Order: sequence, then C-alpha cells, then structure tokens
Amino acid sequence: MKATSDWLAMHARFRPDAEALFDVSTGRRWTYAALQQEARRWAGRLAQHGVVRGDRVAVLAHNRGETLALLFACADLGAVLFPMNWRLSPEELSWQLGNAEPRVLFTDATHRDVLHLDSLALDDGPGERALDGQGSPLDAPWVLMYTSGSSGKPKGALLSHGQLHWNALNTTMACDLTPADTTLTFTPLFHTGGLNCLTTPLLHRGGRVVLTRGVDPAESLHLIATEGVTLLMGVPTIFQMLADHPAFDTSDLHTVRDALCGGQALSSTLLGRYLDRGIPLRQGFGMTEVGPNCFSMPPSRVREKLGSVGLPIHHVAARIARPDGTEAAVDEPGELQFAGPAVFSGYFRDDKATAASFDGPWFKTGDVLARDADGFFWVRGRLKEMYKSGGENVYPAEVEMVISQFPSVAHAAVIGVPDDKWGEIGHAFVEARPGEVIDTVGLATFLQGRLARFKQPKRIVAMDALPRTASGKIDKVALKSVGRS
Repeated sequence: MKATSDWLAMHARFRPDAEALFDVSTGRRWTYAALQQEARRWAGRLAQHGVVRGDRVAVLAHNRGETLALLFACADLGAVLFPMNWRLSPEELSWQLGNAEPRVLFTDATHRDVLHLDSLALDDGPGERALDGQGSPLDAPWVLMYTSGSSGKPKGALLSHGQLHWNALNTTMACDLTPADTTLTFTPLFHTGGLNCLTTPLLHRGGRVVLTRGVDPAESLHLIATEGVTLLMGVPTIFQMLADHPAFDTSDLHTVRDALCGGQALSSTLLGRYLDRGIPLRQGFGMTEVGPNCFSMPPSRVREKLGSVGLPIHHVAARIARPDGTEAAVDEPGELQFAGPAVFSGYFRDDKATAASFDGPWFKTGDVLARDADGFFWVRGRLKEMYKSGGENVYPAEVEMVISQFPSVAHAAVIGVPDDKWGEIGHAFVEARPGEVIDTVGLATFLQGRLARFKQPKRIVAMDALPRTASGKIDKVALKSVGRS
C-alpha cells in the first residue's frame, strides 16, 4: 500500500499547476507536479547509491527545498529522512551519525567540510532517472529526529508515516487549513516545529510553503506581504524579533489569519502586540515524540485564557496523571500523558528508553500540566525542573509566565537552588527587551502581589542574553552552573 508519497501524487493529479513550494534562498518555485517529479528523481539518485527500505538518509544543510524533495523521495523508497541539526558541534554530529548509521549523507556548501567525511552535494541535484517507488505502510518510519539531549545523550525519535499523516489531519481541523493557505517556514527543518507544525500539514492539504534559510525580520515581514502568508509558526523569540522590528507596525499583515507559538510561554505584552495588529497569536504545545500539534486555543478565548495551551485536538488523547497512575483532579498538577495515532514509534535502537517512556498506551511526556474546570490545559513545568521550597512544590513555568508580564522582560528562566532554610529557593534569570533595562528590585515588587511567597524567586539576575541549547531553548543546565556560583 502506498502511503505518504501519495500526498504529492494526489495534488499533482488534481492541482498540478498549483504552487507547492517557494525556496526564497535559491529563488526556486515548485508546482505540485514539479515537486512530485523532482522527488522521484531524488529517489532515483538515492537508489543509485544503494538506499533501500529502512535506510537512513542524512541531510546536514540550512533550510532548502531539496530537503523536502528528499523527504518524499524517502517515502517512495521506504527510507528514513534524518535531518541533522547544524547548530551542534562536530563531536555531537559525529555521535549522531555513528548512532544513526545513514546510508548516505547530503550537505550544502556551508557544511560540506564540517565533519571531514565524504558526503554528497545537495547542489548537484537529483538524478536524471525518475523512480516511482513502492511507498510505505503507515506504521513504517519516515523521519528520524534526535531530541536536544539536555541530560545525557540525545535519543533518536522515529516518526512514522502514520504519525505525520494524523498530525496533518489534526492540524487541518484545528487550524482550518485549505489549499489557499500559505505558511512562512523560517524555523529549521531539523526540528519538528519547522518540519511538522505547519510545513508537512500544508503539503498534505495542498497549500503552499514559503521556505527561508532562517529568520530575518525585515525579509520575513516583506514576504508576509508579498507572498500573502496566512499562517505563521515560531517560538517567542522569533515573534519578539518581528514585533521589535521598526517596520512591524506599518507592514501589511492583513493576510495573516493565524499564528502558532511553541517552545516557551508567551508574555501578555508580546501577545498584545499581535492582537493589536489583528493576529490571534496562540500558545501551542507539542514535542518531537507526539504531534507536534496536540492542543489548540479557540481564537475567541486567547485573551481570557492567556497562558493556557488550549484544548486537546482531534485524534489526540491527553490526560494528567498522578505518580500512582490515577488521573489528577481539576487544577491539580500532574504529568501530561498522550495516547493515539499521533504518538511516535519509539526511540531508535533504544528499547529501554522506549519502554520507560510508556505506561501502557500512554506516552509519559515528563511535563507537568494542570487542567482547569473548562478543560483547558496549563503548563506548570518539567518533572525534573520542579523544586520544593519550604515543602511546597514550585513549577518554574508558572513563575516564568508571571515574570514575563513585567514590561521590560523579554525572556525569563527560573531554577531551584539549594538553601539551608527552605531546602530550595527560586533563582530567576531575566533578559531585557531590546533597548531596555530591567529593574530587578521593581520586578521583585511586581511579583509580590502576583505569586505566593514560596513561589517568588529569592534571587533575580539580569543577563545580557540567556544561554541557549543547540535547539534554541533556554539552557537551564548552564544556568544551574551560574546559580551555584
């Protein structure tokens, strides 16, 4: 049975001249018919290099249209695309290559000599002979993505054809996707947010993807206007960069009907900037292993439920579990767990980690959330990040959300550090918005009326820039070293 490769075949059959992809960095545009033909030619080139069903195909490159063509070429052959994180060090990349053992490695000109290994050049293009492969069943792996590895070695999550298919359907229903929609993908394709939040769902639906090499605020604002972008997805840092650009208030953004934000909590100040421009910026939640689209916030309730990630979407079962496995009560924090067809297949060559991540059909996320009386879910933090102050549980995400409401704060991170009196106390690190300075004394006063005393950080440190991991998230491991010093 053919599976995912039929996305292109179906659209090429019924809408062959509709534009599927615009690669801004190269200026190339593909219709669905052209993208299907190019994918089949890439399948031909892969076959010439001995790629067969189950083989991994590694790509180390900035965002390129060829990566998406290779994705569908892998679908035709039953191979697994392995997009590599070019932000990692050569040592980290080498470890992943050793673990994944790809049949071939493709690189762009920028990364050709990073690993001092033989690689194939993306710029050489696909083969001359098109190959119409046999496709893959829904339970077959299609993409291999490594987690950020904030503790220990990263794990390779296997994403099946079924997971991407159900995530695309979920996203279509939650965001009302149509073939008339266009998304601007400026986040990297080596992350599930870049590849699977809106890019693959739009290609599944027959919409259009505008792909850039990275985030350039001026270019992004220009493309939104000139390409008629209707959907955006990014992390708070990206939305902050766009809002801070001098052209934000005067740019033509009227076509943007929806914007999804993931990775970290949104501040009310940033949300207000977009709502004032008529854009319903919505907090999302997902992960490489599930979805990544798992919740949706009704646009009409964005202001009312500021800070919530919304309601579970179609074909995603979500529960909040106590340590004993029973379901938590309303407003009781517990571990978020998922079940359903949008859950990943397991960790590559790591049966032990896979088994430890499931409780029967439920995938244990390690994230602490609570569900309110209306059914909306709220992030409280990570199980490993929770700390006890005076015997009370403190969830950093909740504290960070309140800190981010202080006008001059762009980003915040809170960790627990040892304390002789209280066991642990909160240590907050804050990064200012461009051109502003954070009054830490004023911030402490601001928090007094908004957080219980045991939740209020006992130390607040302003930093020029918070440290970040290779995936762009705030590096709390690095902050713990600062907190102990």
